[in-house]
Amino acid sequence: MRGLLAVGLAAASLLVAAGQLPAGAANLILITPEEAKLPPPRVAIALSARGVTRGPQIEVVQDADPTKSPTHLLLKFVAHGGAKIDPATVQVTYLRTPDVDLTPRIKPFVTDGGIDIPDAVVPPGAHMLRVDLKDSDGRAGTLNFTLNVAQ
Repeated sequence: MRGLLAVGLAAASLLVAAGQLPAGAANLILITPEEAKLPPPRVAIALSARGVTRGPQIEVVQDADPTKSPTHLLLKFVAHGGAKIDPATVQVTYLRTPDVDLTPRIKPFVTDGGIDIPDAVVPPGAHMLRVDLKDSDGRAGTLNFTLNVAQ
């Protein structure tokens, strides 16, 4: 199944690169059914730490909760104090045991303004995600959130 998924994603990427599909036309499989079956995290999830300086903020912009798959996953980044978000530092983790690094899947959809995935495919259920990033001043921002997908 994983091999078939990789072949399908590679084929869609080639069609987009060749100009045969517009960018964003292919659905992005954000979380596979196999990953969704992994056990939940064994330890408590820490909330973002407080600091003396104001780090960047991450906001989830979601039309409905629960949502349906594929869903438009939209996160907004807000930097403070004249700093800019560094898109190269953005990491997205699916909080399971073991954690699943989603960063390579979402990289094409990351800008300094946020993450915009028009058609993210996610299995039904409650999926805990963590987003980490840094701004141009090196200040870190973290957001833990649950993406609820209806049956």
